[in-house]
Amino acid sequence: MLSQQSKDTIAATLPAVQEHATTITSVFYPLMFERYPWVKDYFNEAHQRQGTQAQALANAVIAYAANLDRLEALGDAVSLIVQKHVSLNIQPEHYPIVGECLLAAIKEVLGDAATDEVLGAWGEAYGQLADIFIGAEEQRYQQNEQIAGGWRGERSFRIERKEQESDVITSFYLVPADGGALMDFIPGQFTCVVVTIDGRIRRRNYSLSDRPGVGHYRISVKRESEGHVSNYLHEQVQVGDEVMLTAPSGDFVLNQQQRPLVLLTGGVGITPAISMLQPALESGRDVHFLHGAMNSRSHAFREHVNALAEQHDNLSIRYVYSDPLPEDEAHGTGFFDRDMLREMLPSGPDVDVYFLGPKPFMQNCRKLLSELGVPEENQRYEFFGPLEDLPV
Repeated sequence: MLSQQSKDTIAATLPAVQEHATTITSVFYPLMFERYPWVKDYFNEAHQRQGTQAQALANAVIAYAANLDRLEALGDAVSLIVQKHVSLNIQPEHYPIVGECLLAAIKEVLGDAATDEVLGAWGEAYGQLADIFIGAEEQRYQQNEQIAGGWRGERSFRIERKEQESDVITSFYLVPADGGALMDFIPGQFTCVVVTIDGRIRRRNYSLSDRPGVGHYRISVKRESEGHVSNYLHEQVQVGDEVMLTAPSGDFVLNQQQRPLVLLTGGVGITPAISMLQPALESGRDVHFLHGAMNSRSHAFREHVNALAEQHDNLSIRYVYSDPLPEDEAHGTGFFDRDMLREMLPSGPDVDVYFLGPKPFMQNCRKLLSELGVPEENQRYEFFGPLEDLPV
């Protein structure tokens, strides 16, 4: 339990830490990588270059320090972080490393203002937060072990099939290399792929893009121009090869409501929606599948979704292409706007909208859905990378 003296010290220094939070976290990561180079294996270099990882950590630190006596105010943020940590197989021994380097970064940025008393208070607060995460993560690890077909840590999977879904997206069908049972998952969850490239371990989270209960996991990976792992999977990994996976994680999952469901996706954001689509249809819900792509060449799973539309009267589909080819057939061109969504969405506010895609796409969706009267609690989204805000 955090002492009152430490709470008072944190409250007094919170404005200074908040003012310099992004600078502190920007110092923190290079410092940690210099002292403990092996922890780089747990981080995505692109998120480091873009600054999203540092900003997400800064936001989390400030939110925690501002709510020491009412952690429930953090909402789903703790659960989301726990899910990401479990997918990466974060262990208790990692937390002292982060604590040491975070306090060193605070000292470097704040200078003489970071007295021993101040650092002691922030260290005590970090220890409390670490204990919360360690306990919650251990609970999830144990749950994964106890589920039929489940496992703890990393497990070897064999590539059973490899199929090109579009010019930029390829699917990989994975089965346990040991021939054992396969843990079920909830549509919308993701797994972490662990591979070794040029002698370095790399970890990347990918949504599970097939429905549960089909005897395999499927991930559908977009080739990124500077993506070390995506290019390795596309170019090097072949049928019969093995990769390591962690157990399915994630809270961006299909709920069990019966009100109309809208799956609104852009680009590779289609992958978790494909996992949700058939189970939602079989539950009897009215489903509206809205997808934006550049054109038919970059549009993955079109034939699959069209086939489902022929089989299910409760599925409505709409495709919007920003740069259509002459032969393309779509329901709209350009990008989703207010008039387009007003026409495509079911009438009334009693609807669930799951949206996922590149950040600008999600920012636009969030803004338009709010303007069209969709309640905030009925809007669900997730970032592929570090947790960020989507202001309305």
